[in-house]
This record gives sequence, C-alpha cells and structure tokens, in this order.
Amino acid sequence: MIEVQLTAVALVLEVLGGRSLSTVLASAKTAGAGLSASAKLSGSDWGAIQDVAYGVFRRLRFLRAVLAQLLSKPLIDDDIEALLLVSLYQLESTRAAPHAVVNDAVEACVRLRKTSAKGLVNAVLRAFLRRRGEVLAGAGNIDATRLSYPDWWIDVLKLAYPDCYAEILEAGNAHPPMTLRVNQRLISRDAYHAMLRDNGIASEAASQSALILERPVAVERLPGFNDGLVSVQDLTAQYAAPLLDAGDGSRVLDACSAPGGKCAHLLELADVDVTAIDNASERLQRVQATLDRLRLRARLVCADAADVEQWWDGVAFDRILLDAPCTASGIVRRHPDIKWLRRPEDIAGLAAQQARLLSALWQTLSAGGKLLYATCSIFPAENQAQIAAFLQAHPDARWSLPAIAGVRDLQGQILPDSRHDGFFYALLQKI
Repeated sequence: MIEVQLTAVALVLEVLGGRSLSTVLASAKTAGAGLSASAKLSGSDWGAIQDVAYGVFRRLRFLRAVLAQLLSKPLIDDDIEALLLVSLYQLESTRAAPHAVVNDAVEACVRLRKTSAKGLVNAVLRAFLRRRGEVLAGAGNIDATRLSYPDWWIDVLKLAYPDCYAEILEAGNAHPPMTLRVNQRLISRDAYHAMLRDNGIASEAASQSALILERPVAVERLPGFNDGLVSVQDLTAQYAAPLLDAGDGSRVLDACSAPGGKCAHLLELADVDVTAIDNASERLQRVQATLDRLRLRARLVCADAADVEQWWDGVAFDRILLDAPCTASGIVRRHPDIKWLRRPEDIAGLAAQQARLLSALWQTLSAGGKLLYATCSIFPAENQAQIAAFLQAHPDARWSLPAIAGVRDLQGQILPDSRHDGFFYALLQKI
C-alpha cells in the first residue's frame, strides 16, 4: 500500500503545481512516479491510485478543513500536506485498513526524506481516527467547504442558477457513469446490449446509440472494442452528431476535433465528407487512432481553425461542428482538478477565443447550412451570453436548436445530473 500512497502523493503535488491530473496520471503509469526502483504495481494498484488522486481533488477543500482542525498550526511543508490529504481520504473514503494507512504514512515520511515529520503525521492521523465524527461535522457545517469548490466558482453558479446551484455542485462531485456509443455501422445498439449481457456486463439503453453501464469496466473487457464496435463517450456528448443532422454527401467541418469522438459519431451516422481540424499534431494523432479503430476516414488538418486563410480551400461547408475550447466546468466530475486549476479570469480569455472561432468559421458555412456550437461548460459567459452576442453581430444567423428529449435543457444548457455531463449546444443556421 505504501507505493500506492506515495504515487498518489506525487500526483497530488504535481497537480497542485499546475499540471492536469489526467496528464500526470498517464505520465506516472509510464515513468513510475513515486515508486521505488524495485516496486511493481498491478492494474488494481493503479485503480486505487486513480481513485485516491481523483478523490482528493473532488474533496480538496473539505479535506483541508478536516486537516486544519487536527493541526495546532498551519503546515508549511507541501510534501507532508499532500501525504496527510491522501491519508485522510484513504481513512474516510476507502476500505483500506486504518492501521495500515497510518503505518504506511509514517513510513512514507522516511521515503520522502522527511523523517522529522513522522511524529506529526502519526499524531494527526490517529487524532482523526479518535475524533472522526467531530472533525467531519466541523468541516461539513459550511456549504462552501462541504461542497468543496473555490468561492468564485460557487458565486458564478449562484448567480446563474440560484434555484439549483447546490445540485449542480453536488453533481460535479459524483462519480461519473461509464457510457458507451455503439458503432451502428457495424452492430445495432440492441445487439451490442445483448453481447454485453452475455459477457456479464449489465447496461441500460439511454439513446439511439448509447448504453450506460451499471458499473464501469476496463475497456479491455468490452467485447469488440478493438474491432471498432463501440466507443466510450458521455451521453451528453453523443447528442452533438444527431443535432448537426448531416446527411449523406454533406461536406462537414469538425473544428477543434481532438480526441475525435464527435467526429467519429458523425461518420458513423452518415456518409459524409469530414475535414477535422486541430491545432496540435499530437492531438490529431489521437483523432486518427480513434478513426482507425472504428474503420472510418476523415481529412485531418493541423491548423488554427480561426485562421481560415491558412487551411480553407474556399468551398463552403454544409455543416460545421465547433467543439470550442472552454473552462470544462461541466465535466468536473471526470476532471476534478479543473476546479483548482481554473481561475476566474480564464472565463473571459476563453470567451474571447470562442468568439474569434465563431466569427471566423461562420464565413466558411454555406447559405442554409448549420453550425453547432458546443462547450462542456456551465458558465453563461461561454454559452448563452456568447451566442447572444454572436446573433446580435450576425443578422444572417438564426437559432434553430430542437428540444432534446428527456433532458433538462435551459436554452441549450444541459446541466449535470446522474446521466449527463454539463454541456451547452447552440445550433445556428445561416439564412
């Protein structure tokens, strides 16, 4: 267990230093961050590491409030703070044996070359075990601490959604479901549902192409995954391709395409001519890998989508999907580190980038064509306000988004719930 603990500590420190959790986790699996030279971790060990690291960032503010009650003075050592946060999460939220968590944390001080902190770490964790109910209640009696978000984030949502902001925040702290998109070029949804059942994997239908698993599984367990029968994609993201409604023969632009899930879905639904653009070659490699696995083809272009003179051939597109860069505030349950890496000033910067992309790509759309603007954000400045400003500046644009069955939809804003991530869609038609 000590290797799990130490690796989780290393990940937490890197994220607190400004790196994304998904990036450092992938790097750790390759490089063995935090491990001794002789240590080898199993798949279940890495699952435990991921659970702890993600759990710490889901509950970071709460865990820090718990820790503050157990200290006589603030900690000034980042390594020991990370170790205590990891250990407190293990004690509160996992099935790890308490004595093993405490003993390993004390031993971890030696491995971290912080031997002088052994007594403090032991005392803090044993005090938590003795006073557990008291300190958990003390940390949870303030909404902001219990919900575990920065104050500015809570304030934005309170203003935008005064009647349901707490529900939104709580949904962002839940574990996300694992949702599949069936490649209906190769197999029907119902046939794949039966295939899952035959392999001991329970699921339920959620849309024409979506199945939600009762419990997440490794992709290696999904029958036919390597043969392109199925992809992992959130239910809300699966609404994009049907909303764009690109028929056979359509010329389609997928802007900001990586990692390629929506691009692939477009190609699964119709025989369309897709140009997929992203501004990073390594991200385009992920798009190509996705298409290859699903036996699909698209034209891939590495460019700044807003710099149309660099890449556009002058032939208008019938459909455009703009999956715009955003704060990702609607998918924090999948990426809880976002809550702590984002800053309030990021919203304005991203909104400016989104406006630039919208205006540039609009000129490449044919008369009568449709552009679907999408973000995985729940902040109005990136969504409703962005589209309102665009419509005011472009009298040839008309809002044409249809209702999405079974979704709590606030003018294109889908709020997170047990099935859905937070997303925004605006379908704009050129008149």
